[in-house]
Amino acid sequence: MTVTQESDLTPASNSVSPTVLQALIPVAVLVCLLSLSVYLFGEDASSGPNQIALCVGAAVAALVGWNNGQTWAEIENSIVTGINVAIKPLLILFCVGSLIGSWIMSGTVPTMIYYSLLILDPSIFYAASCVICALIALSIGSSWTVAGTVGIALIGASGGMGLSPEITAGAIISGAYFGDKMSPLSETTNLAPAVAGTDLFTHIGHMVWTTIPSIIIALILFTFIGLSIDSNSTSGDLEITLRLISENFEINVLMLLPVIVLLVMANKKFPPIPTILTGAMIGVVIALIFQRPAIMNLAGEAPNVFLALFKGVWYTLFDGFALSSGNETLDDLMTRGGMSSMLSVTWLVLCAMVFGAVMDHTGLLRRLVEYALSFVHSTGSLIATTLLTCIGANIITSDQYISVVLPGRMYKLEFEKRGLDMKNLSRTLEDAGTITSPLVPWNTCGAYMAGTLGVATFAYLPYCFFNLVNPVIAAIYGFLNFKIAPALEMEEQLA
Repeated sequence: MTVTQESDLTPASNSVSPTVLQALIPVAVLVCLLSLSVYLFGEDASSGPNQIALCVGAAVAALVGWNNGQTWAEIENSIVTGINVAIKPLLILFCVGSLIGSWIMSGTVPTMIYYSLLILDPSIFYAASCVICALIALSIGSSWTVAGTVGIALIGASGGMGLSPEITAGAIISGAYFGDKMSPLSETTNLAPAVAGTDLFTHIGHMVWTTIPSIIIALILFTFIGLSIDSNSTSGDLEITLRLISENFEINVLMLLPVIVLLVMANKKFPPIPTILTGAMIGVVIALIFQRPAIMNLAGEAPNVFLALFKGVWYTLFDGFALSSGNETLDDLMTRGGMSSMLSVTWLVLCAMVFGAVMDHTGLLRRLVEYALSFVHSTGSLIATTLLTCIGANIITSDQYISVVLPGRMYKLEFEKRGLDMKNLSRTLEDAGTITSPLVPWNTCGAYMAGTLGVATFAYLPYCFFNLVNPVIAAIYGFLNFKIAPALEMEEQLA
């Protein structure tokens, strides 16, 4: 993903500035409807109910804007602009859907699952998954790429071991976002210091103080959970899964070629869409060479072998791969992907961007931020307010980058007034803006993780230990004034 354009944050010139109460009305409506959605529909909330809640919230915000003097044409234009911001992430989602299907069909995902089952003991699986994802994300700077490649295999491996996919997803996201946050190749890691006004490596160095303790706590928790697993009870399922995978797919190291190519391209900073599509197409070629029986079974009846293979590949890319091995567990693991699998996610992101765009254009979002500043009376409260604003921006605007840009712009002057180095601001922006984005179901990151890993956001949220702990540690540091650097001028005066 690339950095989105900064939002205007300025209501129409002929409109009346909204009050705090007006700004809170659409947010309150949205929170109530989303809560009711989860209560009534459970895990199915993101397949339609949440979208309606976001649309109703956007309608309420639009009515407030209209009452304050804005025209429908202005609001409509802001909605179009907001949707335009989401187009690239949506295209990536569709490409990832095809990638997942082609990699299962090619045997790439089954091979990664097979080797993971051979190497990883169930007792260390969660902690090891977190470390693996952290190291890869650190090297390529992309949490999305990690989740869409290694993450898929780890979710499959957890199913083969009879482990929790929710905890596994939490471990994958914890590791992926640690690496994404600390990598100099990451877009948000470059964006935060640029917005705050500091340099990249100063920013990364300052993040170490909050990020390393957070990942250590997360790894301790994942290790503790793993120690409670009885490895002997999972050995039977493990052997069955290994046998069934080898019976239904050709397994060898050549199947890992699409992963290697994709990771190399990501590390070289090739554009995401061509990179993902290249990985998908290499998967198709490998499938046609090594996995013809699986493709033929998927295709069903066809006039000849060529058309059968063509039909199977085509079906996989648009509707995902489907396995019929006779084993329900393995079939569930291997029946995934396709562009169509991302349609509900796309719907969710579009509705979320509509709500965020209306809140932005009508000035309601800016009013909420200004109101939050009125409670800032100390360094600790400034850090905490910035953290909460980043989290709120992730919820309201549904965009990770806006959650970094908006608070960065709004609080930069306040950090300067209090004589604080801008690296404190850049670190705080990442401690909440980057980290909490996958915890919001309708945020582009939360929708992507849920769609890619096949686990509902609210299901994996309690196990994203790193993402939950990091903002808390940042707030504690602020109130204790620990590792809060003064501005260079103030340091010179003190010296």
